[in-house]
Amino acid sequence: MPLKRALEGFSAQITGRKRFQTKERATIMPVEYFEGHFRFNPLADWSLADLAAYMERHDLPSHPLVDDGYPSIGCMTCTRRVRAGESYRDGRWSGLDKDECGIHGPDERIRGVDGEGSRARLPRGGGVCYTAPPCDAVVAEW
Repeated sequence: MPLKRALEGFSAQITGRKRFQTKERATIMPVEYFEGHFRFNPLADWSLADLAAYMERHDLPSHPLVDDGYPSIGCMTCTRRVRAGESYRDGRWSGLDKDECGIHGPDERIRGVDGEGSRARLPRGGGVCYTAPPCDAVVAEW
């Protein structure tokens, strides 16, 4: 998988995952250990309001796709504009029973590291994450 190949030779990665984004991400920890790599989630505790405040405070422009109705951006075939009244990620995998693409999907080998030590996270299914139509592609294997 491209991400696995990209991480070869590194002992850690930094993500932009945030707990508010999905049910699956609600329990992410600031530091995790996954497949022999540390995974740092420095924005884990940030809310959508925190992001907006940071952007305003630092005079940062929003992404053009966010301005065009895509507040959560994924691959082109699995992302659509969010309609009035929908939540932040309703445009991702619309009509499908999923909220993660598989790149960051957990399995029994993820361990969170906190001040109390480590705790194992429960698997969500593990194995191979396949997308559903329209993608019909394997997006992650573990």
